[in-house]
Amino acid sequence: MHQCLAELLSVFGIEAPHQSTISRWYGELKRGRVSLSDDPRVGAPKTAVTQENVDALVSRWIPHLLTEEQKTARVNWCQKTLDRFNFGNSKNVYSIVSGFTSAVWVFQGEESPTKVIRSRSVSNKSVATFVSKAGHIATIPLNEQRTVTADWYTTICLSKVITELRKINPERRIILHQDNASSHTAQKTRQYLTEENVELLDHPSYSLDLSPNDFFTFPKIKSRLRGQRFQSPEEAVDAFKNAVLDLPANEWNKCFENWFERLQMCINLRGE
Repeated sequence: MHQCLAELLSVFGIEAPHQSTISRWYGELKRGRVSLSDDPRVGAPKTAVTQENVDALVSRWIPHLLTEEQKTARVNWCQKTLDRFNFGNSKNVYSIVSGFTSAVWVFQGEESPTKVIRSRSVSNKSVATFVSKAGHIATIPLNEQRTVTADWYTTICLSKVITELRKINPERRIILHQDNASSHTAQKTRQYLTEENVELLDHPSYSLDLSPNDFFTFPKIKSRLRGQRFQSPEEAVDAFKNAVLDLPANEWNKCFENWFERLQMCINLRGE
């Protein structure tokens, strides 16, 4: 059951079914139930299967099925980015800082005599990670609050990143690449970047495949930590940070080379 929960969390994140729901499913299966349909309920309203309902489900659960307009937007962004950075050969690529925020899921439990941890609860802790072609810059955990806000993102995360990068060179050029999360696109964030003279590299919607952190950093670290169990969210975040720091410099260089190859591939596939 715990492996099933882990797989669902890795795919659906915060929208994954709760542990108690999965436990109930397992109970039903053990009792011999094989139907995926709900039992009939007296007075329950019937929902007709319409194209509108299907479209709503598709847009929620299968975001990679893009409209022609979305595909065109992806292609245009890829071409613009390739032109701007000379297909990855421009020295300005070293100015790009790619940032992302993600939840590190933690299974807490106690070790059995066979050292198999029996999960008694599950929680998560958000972290923001910033990387460049030269390597890892910073990983900042979300402490003392539950929600990623523009205030935390600017005053804690971006402030630390900008300070670290400009310690050696106060005039360093910074081009920030980030996705379209609300904390990233908020007016407060944009105003802060303007005040700090940080350029913003936008990102097309529905394009996790075109973000270095989404196609490289997080999957790479997740594979390294897969199967491990931690006694606290703090312990999990420490393991996450150490795993990022352990990646050799040439891995980040390959990551950014792969990024520009992906941009060209997206153009060749007309946004698919």
